[in-house]
Amino acid sequence: MKYVIIGNGIASIGAIEGIRKVDTTNEILVIGAEDSHAYGRPLISYLLAGKIGPERLALRPQDFYQKSNVSLMLGTRVTGIDTTTKTITTDQGDTVEFQHLLIATGGIPFSPSIPGTDGADVYNFTNLTHTQLLISKAKEIKRAVVIGGGLIGLKAGESLFDRGVEVTILELSPRILSLAFDENAAALAGKRLEEVGLHVRCGVTAKDIQRDTDGRLKGIHLTDGDFLQCDAVVIAIGVVPNYDLAKNAAIEVDQGIRVDEHMHTSAEGVYAAGDVAQAKDLLFGEKRVIPIWTNAYNQGFCAGKNMAGCATEFTGSLSMNSISFYGLPTISVGRVNPPEGDDSYEIALSLDEKKKSYRKLVFQNDRLVGYVLVGDIDMAGMYTAFVKFKMAVPEGAKKQILAGEPDVLMWPDDFFQETWNPGVVDPD
Repeated sequence: MKYVIIGNGIASIGAIEGIRKVDTTNEILVIGAEDSHAYGRPLISYLLAGKIGPERLALRPQDFYQKSNVSLMLGTRVTGIDTTTKTITTDQGDTVEFQHLLIATGGIPFSPSIPGTDGADVYNFTNLTHTQLLISKAKEIKRAVVIGGGLIGLKAGESLFDRGVEVTILELSPRILSLAFDENAAALAGKRLEEVGLHVRCGVTAKDIQRDTDGRLKGIHLTDGDFLQCDAVVIAIGVVPNYDLAKNAAIEVDQGIRVDEHMHTSAEGVYAAGDVAQAKDLLFGEKRVIPIWTNAYNQGFCAGKNMAGCATEFTGSLSMNSISFYGLPTISVGRVNPPEGDDSYEIALSLDEKKKSYRKLVFQNDRLVGYVLVGDIDMAGMYTAFVKFKMAVPEGAKKQILAGEPDVLMWPDDFFQETWNPGVVDPD
């Protein structure tokens, strides 16, 4: 088999489309552990909340794989990779040869060591199977505790709350979404959640889960000494890169599977993309795991083109989060919490608590490297362009940006030339 892809998510879709940009004939084999076609993981919270049906989850039409000449092995787990013989083995007893392999196995839920987690009524919330299980149990759940105040935990909590469940979210950090928000943004979001009746407790987490003599869930003891009665616990602290296949095959791993600028791993003919890959950070050049939806697709697309023989450099991942809290929109991009004491950063804040509006801009070396918007996010696209394309911000332009009025006319002329007219030569 010329192309084999392990994993069937957004990075895999990107890889298929990247390959087909270059090679329209050679067959692609996708091996997926789940039984379903590729679906939008960010949408599973809407499915749990009852806002959409399962038919809305699909990333591509049903005939996508057939039209793209892709064979599928679903409900199948890869058990090993041999980089010497260029073969993989599966739990179905199959051995598959490959010329080019993409590892796009994503992440797996991080489960802390909390006494009492083994047993009924403790759930994760990272895939469709978890979601369907929670949906089947939702009518029986009156009170739930969600452990984790990151993106996954907040969406799980909101979704259960929308089904009529009393929800308390626990976050060990001093604020929710601690990586994407600062204190001001987190306070506004947390206040909005409390207004609608969803409880958030920061600086505390579960000490142990209590069960009765029959093993039935009774509640959670907290690290501050409190006790919360509940019918269900959702562990949603986050995910960690699912890189064991690569590690066991002696492929270089660190925080994730290390890749070069072409998404190539340390093994010949083997690539990695998505939440499992440790790739170039767009802003700072270092290699990081940035588990963001758009990054996964772009990495997969880049890997696919390279697998098909078209040398393409990955420009880099950009940290980005966008979430709405019951009508309160928020977005954060880039480095929003720079290291304390680093004088190379300049931070500009604008907060209006009455209007629930907040803007934080982070500059470094005359460039915008990150921002947070809460409430009014109309200018998000403009700010993102300044961050993504590393545009210089002279003093006059900075004043206009600080006033909340970024403008496309502030972009340098050569940006339009390079971005929208590649290959065009200036006659002068």
